[in-house]
Amino acid sequence: MEPLLSLTGVSKSFAGVRALRGVSFDLRPGEVHALLGENGAGKSTLVKIVTGAHRPDEGTIRAGGKTLDRADPLLARALGIAPIYQQPALFPDLSVAENLALGREAGGAWRRIAWGERRRHAQALLARVGARIDLDTRAGALRMAEQQLVEIARALGTNARVLLMDEPTAALAEPEAERLFELMAELVAQGVGIVYISHRLPEVLRIASRVTVLRDGALVATREVAGLDEAELIRLMVGRELTAVFPKRPVPRGGVTLEARGLRCAASGVRDVSFRLHAGEILGLAGLVGSGRTELARVLFGLTPADGGEIVLGGQAARLDSPGRAVSRGLAYVPEDRRRHGVIPEMSVAANVTLAVLRRIARPFLEARRERPLAAGFVERFAIKTPSLDTPVGHLSGGNQQKVALARWLATKPTVLILDEPTQGVDVGAKAEIHRLMVDLAEEGLAILMISSELPEVLGMSDRIAVMREGTIVGTLERAHATQEGLAALALGHA
Repeated sequence: MEPLLSLTGVSKSFAGVRALRGVSFDLRPGEVHALLGENGAGKSTLVKIVTGAHRPDEGTIRAGGKTLDRADPLLARALGIAPIYQQPALFPDLSVAENLALGREAGGAWRRIAWGERRRHAQALLARVGARIDLDTRAGALRMAEQQLVEIARALGTNARVLLMDEPTAALAEPEAERLFELMAELVAQGVGIVYISHRLPEVLRIASRVTVLRDGALVATREVAGLDEAELIRLMVGRELTAVFPKRPVPRGGVTLEARGLRCAASGVRDVSFRLHAGEILGLAGLVGSGRTELARVLFGLTPADGGEIVLGGQAARLDSPGRAVSRGLAYVPEDRRRHGVIPEMSVAANVTLAVLRRIARPFLEARRERPLAAGFVERFAIKTPSLDTPVGHLSGGNQQKVALARWLATKPTVLILDEPTQGVDVGAKAEIHRLMVDLAEEGLAILMISSELPEVLGMSDRIAVMREGTIVGTLERAHATQEGLAALALGHA
């Protein structure tokens, strides 16, 4: 049986840097073929070549029995190839229904739009992925997880035979991910082939039939998944044994640094939230997408101020009605969507690191002798891999971008750090490094509120775990008493 997609000896260089070196890869009908590697291994370059965004310097690509002999996204789509990117490529000012119609509806600029048919089709696509989203909502107003579901629905609407999924579950909670896996099984049964890129190794072992590993642009191995385990995958990916992805160490719990008492915010759906966060503690915040975790973080940081209840910092009531006031009271917030809110990709590493403390280092003008030593200190401490302090942050890997976002807020010397999906979309090596940083910061007395949709991360890094449902905390468990099943039961309202 001819593969749906095959690459033979594909190489690609950018400005003299070899991104891919003689890579061969194939996708069979009715299989999930996982593509693994650390950030910078060449996965994204391979996907861009397959989708026609880049032309290879050497090698051949065949799909649907034809050769892709030029860089042409329209040709790739015509051959049945549809990508689902980690960062959703939606048009933010168009509605959900309009985004789902793009690339599907034929006709010229002056055609009549069948609005009823468009809405019925959009609703059916959203139902397939288990998404309850208003069709008239602007795509830019959706949460990251909702954007991801719309992106997946849009790809399904093209009836593609080859789906390229890049971290499709990174922003999804457990039930949404489970629905996606069910949908993938249905597609595979219909003969669709899926290239699945993920840093979540348990997912790969569960859903993939084969796995290909890239390292530094070269093919390391293609293996059947049967008989593999996480340890072997990590060894293939990083070229060394990685003993602790969750290097949690016990840290003495200090006094209460942050307390919420009956916190409410009608605008964001937060209601009657109460909890305590201690110095040196990592408090995990679990729950389904839409349960109110990110909304609570935004209330605490003054982005959507509370309209009821009380926030207490260091034993004193605090009115946090703006981010500026939150920062002045010792709070820092690293948001979920790092490319939109965490870093400014076009600005340099040095500028990003010092952005939150400009008033401190600009007297009255910004001087390199104040900015660069501060930035260099964080680059060294966090082992940020960058050619120089002047490199635009957008040129760094996802894990290094996350470290820059973390450095920016730690430069403010906070007492409370709120981390929303701190390792979303980063490779296993960077994930371990960020986890180690979190433990080091907790040992220094920092209080950390960690929001994560990845239950192994919540269980592996938290001292206590609070579970949210419908805008409120429905239960808090000590680390020793928490299980994936127990957290899921609370999140779903079954406990």
